[in-house]
Amino acid sequence: MSGFAHVAIDGPAGSGKTTVARALARRTGTLYLDTGAMYRAVALLVLRAGADAASEAAVVALARARPVRVELDQSSPLGFRISAGDQQLGDELYQNDVSRLASVIAAHPGVRELMVERQRAIARSGPIVMAGRDIGTVVLPDAPVKVFLTASLAERVARRRADLAERGTAVDTAALCAELEERDRLDASRAVAPLRPAPDAHTIDSSGLTVAEVVERIVALMEAGAAT
Repeated sequence: MSGFAHVAIDGPAGSGKTTVARALARRTGTLYLDTGAMYRAVALLVLRAGADAASEAAVVALARARPVRVELDQSSPLGFRISAGDQQLGDELYQNDVSRLASVIAAHPGVRELMVERQRAIARSGPIVMAGRDIGTVVLPDAPVKVFLTASLAERVARRRADLAERGTAVDTAALCAELEERDRLDASRAVAPLRPAPDAHTIDSSGLTVAEVVERIVALMEAGAAT
């Protein structure tokens, strides 16, 4: 698989892209980056600083003052380590209030410009499996393999609820469903880099599929590309 410099995996919240991308990176011996964690890091900064999330200028200033840095590290459970300023961040990135704010933060063009610049710099370091919402359309438009991973809303709610439960957070199913629908709306309607499949992306519905089954489908796409 060494001929594939980049694999771009996009999709809505709960589609399984983070888990699949991490598993694919392990399967192919490639580094992995979840770009959503970078927006979560900025969202966490905003929450801790009590900044106005609706103010692009305030959020960008905070992100510049405490830049988000990603250190690729295959020994880490995530496949990378992420910090903001001089503070390393961990499970707090996946708290529900951070998740809700991340889509608001990501809608600011100035924030996206900063993050995309850093994501492309990481990609220039070598082969990588990158997951997010605009990887195939904006960050790595020349990636040889692009996947748009989706799943039914019911499936995504169940996955997100299980993930939160594993982290010790109980969430009402109806509230979580409404939250995911709102995140979908925000991601799909933002003016800059809205969530959508790249024209040459392969759409995979992960509903009812195991992580291993999705990974095998992507590997097949990679092998088919290598054979052409």
